[in-house]
Amino acid sequence: MKTIAIVGAGPGVGMSIAKKFGQHGFRIALIARNEEKLNQLVTELEQLGIEAAAFQADILNKTQIHTAFTAIKEKYGFIDVLEYSPTPGFATLAKPLDVTEENALFQFQFNVLGAISSVREVLPDMLDKQSGALLFTTGRSAIHPMPMMGNIGIAMSGLRNYIFNLNSELKDKGIYAGHLSIGIWLQPNSGVQDKIADVWYDMYTRRDRVEELITEENI
Repeated sequence: MKTIAIVGAGPGVGMSIAKKFGQHGFRIALIARNEEKLNQLVTELEQLGIEAAAFQADILNKTQIHTAFTAIKEKYGFIDVLEYSPTPGFATLAKPLDVTEENALFQFQFNVLGAISSVREVLPDMLDKQSGALLFTTGRSAIHPMPMMGNIGIAMSGLRNYIFNLNSELKDKGIYAGHLSIGIWLQPNSGVQDKIADVWYDMYTRRDRVEELITEENI
């Protein structure tokens, strides 16, 4: 049985991805800061017959990330898929004229350094096995600048650059790196999250493109 670790797991897209991969025989390791909410997600997955477990960690804390991944490996062994999709709060966003060193650095730590720390926890084993997948979910500002997301766009575009470089280095080593950018507002219970999870599973299985931009026109 394969295992997917979802970093930044929540009740929206992360949960839809968990359900989609779980329906295809994956065990689900959920990583996020709020342990109580994680346990609620685990209970929901288990009620669907999907094996899941919660692992608490703040993605801004490298030590906590390492501890969480160590626990996942102890419980499930090899991590076949890493999916990284933490969502910063709206209060952390800044328009271009309001970007400061501090709020830009926060987004870089949240989006880029957290991703790098997570990748470094799974990549050595994937390279040894010549197998695995690294999936990164971001917002539209990773591709197209959006003034209301001045500081996060700086970070997400940097993360996108990292993803493409990972794909270039790893595609001949049996490891897939992909990027899915969401360019649509996600309303609760709209079903869009499940469609996004379908796109992710298609990208993961086909491995025929590095990137998809999700918009109202193609979802």
